[in-house]
Amino acid sequence: MLFIGNDWAEAHHDIELVDDDGRRLARRRLPEGADGLAALHALIAEHLEDDAEPEQVVIGIETDRGPWVQALIAAGYIVYAINPLQVARYRERHGTSGAKSDPGDAHVLAELVRLDRAHHRPVAGDSALGAHIKVLTRTHQSMIWSRQRQTNALRSMLREFYPAALAAFGDELAGRDALAILAVAPLPEAGRRLSRSKIAAALRRAGRPAAQPAGHRREHPGRTAGSATRGAPRRSRRLRSRGARAGRGYHRAGDPDRGAAGGGGGGFWPAPGR
Repeated sequence: MLFIGNDWAEAHHDIELVDDDGRRLARRRLPEGADGLAALHALIAEHLEDDAEPEQVVIGIETDRGPWVQALIAAGYIVYAINPLQVARYRERHGTSGAKSDPGDAHVLAELVRLDRAHHRPVAGDSALGAHIKVLTRTHQSMIWSRQRQTNALRSMLREFYPAALAAFGDELAGRDALAILAVAPLPEAGRRLSRSKIAAALRRAGRPAAQPAGHRREHPGRTAGSATRGAPRRSRRLRSRGARAGRGYHRAGDPDRGAAGGGGGGFWPAPGR
């Protein structure tokens, strides 16, 4: 099970996740609203088994009102509304000063529902608003959890047979740019044949703007995916260094117009020395 302390404010939520033994798994500050809920669902998905149920998540929070609480209940989590006075008394067990801090209260709430939830009552989501939110929230949660599972499976697969792609994309593996490049180069051999024009066409099909505003510093994702051109030597060196740190080689051929016979543009290499 996961136990979560949720210290809320008008503009943000301080979150702490602990396991059955009280070991801290994560601590975050999330924004109020749908973006914060999405981040919370994703954080929970990272620390739950793939076949886990929402009822295995227990949340302590100092209110029983508002769309945030209703969304948590609608997602299937077990939510306990803890009186602030009880939280203050419980805080004294963890320190003599009694000073309040948002991250500290998130920890207190997580420990309270982990150790003492038998003496508190879960919040019941029985309003009409809660019923409407339930359908939307469950769908939202299900999509985020499914995306996380699929990303984990893709990362595991690339680690085994296409490690240079994993080294190039890193934490952006679930982004549309990475998926667009992998769609046109799903194998290391195809990655070696990628040219700049093929990468640009794939990114346009994925909905990427044709040109960036002046002064925009965002790195061209095709280069991140392994496109080595003479116009970007420093970026190519960074990519080779990243590939080397991952234990796999990143090779830059000379002229990207020479095609497969001459080595092609940059590409993903499956193993060192290839």
